[in-house]
Order: sequence, then structure tokens, then C-alpha cells
Amino acid sequence: MKDKLWNGRFSERTDHGVERFTSSIRIDRRLYPYDIQGSIAHCRTLEKAGVISSQEADLLVEGLGRIKRDLDHGEFEFDDSLEDIHMHIEARLLQDIGKTAQKLHTARSRNDQVALDARLFLRDATGQVLKGLCRLRQVVVEFASNHLDTVMPGYTHTQRAQPVLLAHHMMAYYEMFTRDSRRFADSLKRTNVMPLGTAALAGTTYPIDRRYTARLLDFPEVAANSMDAVSDRDFIIEFVSAASICMMHFSRLAEEFILWSTAEFGFIELPDSFATGSSIMPQKKNPDVCELIRGKTGVVYGHLMALLTMMKSLPLSYNRDMQEDKKPLFETVDILLDCIHLFARMLPRITVNKQAMRKAASEGFLNATDMADYLVGRGVPFRQAHACVGKAVSYALSKNKELNQLTLDELQQFESDICEDIFDYLTLEKMIQRRLSEGGTSPDNVKRAIDEAKKALEQEKERGQGA
Repeated sequence: MKDKLWNGRFSERTDHGVERFTSSIRIDRRLYPYDIQGSIAHCRTLEKAGVISSQEADLLVEGLGRIKRDLDHGEFEFDDSLEDIHMHIEARLLQDIGKTAQKLHTARSRNDQVALDARLFLRDATGQVLKGLCRLRQVVVEFASNHLDTVMPGYTHTQRAQPVLLAHHMMAYYEMFTRDSRRFADSLKRTNVMPLGTAALAGTTYPIDRRYTARLLDFPEVAANSMDAVSDRDFIIEFVSAASICMMHFSRLAEEFILWSTAEFGFIELPDSFATGSSIMPQKKNPDVCELIRGKTGVVYGHLMALLTMMKSLPLSYNRDMQEDKKPLFETVDILLDCIHLFARMLPRITVNKQAMRKAASEGFLNATDMADYLVGRGVPFRQAHACVGKAVSYALSKNKELNQLTLDELQQFESDICEDIFDYLTLEKMIQRRLSEGGTSPDNVKRAIDEAKKALEQEKERGQGA
């Protein structure tokens, strides 16, 4: 029982199977920089309160610094019997500096300690996500800027619908990732709350200054309720929820790239360095990166459901179930950051087949709505114009022609008000130029959206939020 820091109550050694089952060190060892950071701040808070002397605080801080250096260099031994990173560090500190280490845990519990570590970790991770998304959005805007003259079919129901600019299509993803950034920035406000000093659940009897600790750790506020502080995992669930939405956006874009890179579409070619080959078919170039992003989206969704399910019936305050929050959190952060960085590197290297996109936009009656609009401009009610064009489409299909390939006489059999100017009206350029409503695909609108995006990203960088 010598190796347990809580062994005073117990008369039997912990079963080895229980030690393995309850140990979290293989996962939460990742929190060690934050655990040490929090412990150093706690030492200084105890010193300020007169609970320990300045000499004891200095000894503890120096010892913690040495332990961190060992952990940084991989020179630290882990043991399931010590359960978690908190007990590992405390046990090692006791070994290194002696009985003074036993004062470290005064006025705190592992309950508020792990809540602090998770918040410090997630604060850093959210900052990385925000910088990564800023860089990704810059790449999307640059890609869009390079394709202001690239016309492609826009789709609804996976069917060709109306022509749009590729730049407009990609700026839709800029909007999605911008909303993601705002969600993460907003969730950071609720992550950035300091729980340390609430102890196990009821607070502590020692005269510590929690706001002093918060200043040392750069927290703008402290948790207001001690029971909530040790049992709250909303901030993790909120982050994973925002990550799930962001991964949904990645998955949608990945799916489009997968489709566009097929021989059937032929719209783009993915860079060789972001694709893989087949073990049996020498000709294959597989979009495995995009496929894995699509697949890992489901993993992140699963982590969100696991966290919600874990927390749904827990009575106040801390319960050991909450130990299971680390793996979903860590893996979600890792997957999300990987996807952000991979897309930011892959997108500029994608080759766009402008001719294939334009050809696809020129076929399949994508000018049907514009023909109806033309008739409306001639005084025909829209519903009547819609029916008229539908009949014209049916006729063109029977002749294996596009609407703009029919003769004027053929078109006039459906509506006598149609004139020669309809053929100029139905060109791709004119159709796109007429989409002038705010948010539409007209070149002027898209250029304006790109310029505004560039300004917004520059402001983010000036505020220190960008890459």
C-alpha cells in the first residue's frame, strides 16, 4: 500500500485488474504540461495565503519544473498503480524533494485539478483550431480568387440546376468555416473559466485567493459554484459539438472532391501527394484522404454521443464516469486539426478542369429558368412561363438538343413573344451576370464577397486570432 497516496482508509491492496481498469494514465498523461502549470500556480496561491512558506513554494516549483523536463524528454516511468497523471507527478515529487511534496495537495482535490487541466488543454487546442481555420479560410479565398472566370453547374438533388462560378461555390464553404470559427470562439468563453480551489465539491477551508490563481493562469473569471465546477463537462461537449458541425462541412467538401475527381465528372484532379494507389490495380488513383475525412466525421459524431450519454444521468457532483471524457476530447481535437491542416495544404494543389466544368454547365437545360425569366420580362406570368419552358425542354429532349440549339421558329411554337435576342440571353456569361441579388453568383457579387472575406481575415490576424 506504500504506492497509493490515498491508502489511509484501506486495509487491502488494490486488485491488479482493478488497477488496470481504473487507470487513465495511458490517456491523461497528455495533460502533464497543464497539470504542472496548474500545480505551480496552486503553490504560489498557497504561499500567498500563508499556508506554505516561500521556501517550500520555491522547492515545490523547482521540483515540478524538473519533472516537466523529464516528461518532455520521455524520461519518466508510468505505472497503472498510480492511476492518473496527477498522482504520478505527486508521487515523483515526493520521491524527489521529500515530505514538502505532501503539502502540494492542500486546498485542492483531483476533482478540481482535472477540471483545470482539461480547461487549460482545451483552451490551447481551441486557439490552434481558430488559427488553423483562419489559415484554411485564407486558402479557400485564394482558391476562389483564382477561379472567378470558371463556370460550373450548380446542383440541387445532385442534379445539374443552374450555372454558377466555381469561386461562388467555394465561397459557400468559406461561409461554413467562418460560422465554425465563430462557434469555437464563442465556446472558448465558457472554457476559459477557472475551477481550481473548489476542491472536491464544497470549496476549501483554507484562505486561498482563487482570483489570484486565475490571474496566474490567465483566466478571466472563476467558477461561481464549487459543485458545478468539479462536475461540469459542458465545455467539452460544446467543443465536440462545434467540431462535429465543422467535420460535417469537411465531409461535404470531401465528398464533392471525391465526385469531381471521378472520370464521370472529370472536374478536378487531386494532387498525387494527397492520393493513394491500389495494391492490385496499377492504374488507380484513389482519393483516400478525402474518404478518410468523410469516415472520421462519423468518429467525431460518435464522440459527441458518447459524451452526452456519459453525462446524461450523473448526479452532482463528481463521478468517476467522467474520467471517460479524455479520449473523446483528445481524439476529436487530433482529427479536427489534422483535417484543417490537410485541406489547407491540399486545396491549392488541386488542378481544375475548366473546360469540363464549362461543358457540364452548358448541357442539361441549365438555362431553363432563365428562359422562363425571359418570358416573365415579356409580360408572361411566371407559372405560365414555367409550363411553357417545360414543354420546350420536353421537345428539345426529343430532338436531342439544348434549348439554345433550337431554332427561333421551334421556340416560338411554345410562345410567340420569343424573339431573336433570347439566344444572347441564354449564354452562360449572361445567365451568371444577371444573378445580381445579394449573395448571388454574379461576378461583381463574388468579387465583393472575396474582398470582404480578405478584410475580415486580415482583422482576425490583427487581433491575434489568425494564422
